[in-house]
Amino acid sequence: MTDTQPQIFEPEGRAIPYVEDAGSEPVLVLIPGYSNVAALGTLAHVLAEEDFRILRVGYRTAQTEGVTLHDLAQDVVDVMDHVGLGDAWVGGHAFGGAVARTVSTDHTDRVDGVLLLGAEGDEPRTDLEPLQAAAAAAVSLDEWRALAPTVPVMLIQGADDDVLPPANGERLQAAAPGLVSLVTLEGGGHLFPATHAGEAAFVIEDYLDVD
Repeated sequence: MTDTQPQIFEPEGRAIPYVEDAGSEPVLVLIPGYSNVAALGTLAHVLAEEDFRILRVGYRTAQTEGVTLHDLAQDVVDVMDHVGLGDAWVGGHAFGGAVARTVSTDHTDRVDGVLLLGAEGDEPRTDLEPLQAAAAAAVSLDEWRALAPTVPVMLIQGADDDVLPPANGERLQAAAPGLVSLVTLEGGGHLFPATHAGEAAFVIEDYLDVD
């Protein structure tokens, strides 16, 4: 059964919301694009039905001053420690994907692979939420664009995404063709993880060779 009730983990008072979705393996950590830990619930539910263990990690609601992408990545790893996850695939939607990439560069030994649900561009968007905008602005463009050189990336994007255009993903794959696998879902918009959850889950299962 999927537990939809968020819990709060408060290491040093940071107040990080998270949701665990029952299952055993593969293990996948998901980070939403916006400050709503309940987001990605539809995709999490579909994957949990296939026995994935899903951990959804949201954004801290305390101690937000001066936060960087590296701090948000540390929050994810701290929640992983809290629930007893050693390593996992780490993924995210939109800005959550930027956090997932940072987890992979800062904590490579904890990440089996990165799942991007839409790709951010070469520079942060101007419509990010305040915490996210500040965290992105506090790192260099090289850090924003970085990929861990030994960690595979599975990128799924919507063909009709008007927030994260498919050109973003195509550019990312062209920059690291041996590292990034790309699947574009026809008819998928920015919220394809909810509207096309079954199709996205199938791509994930196929890539991870889940029977």
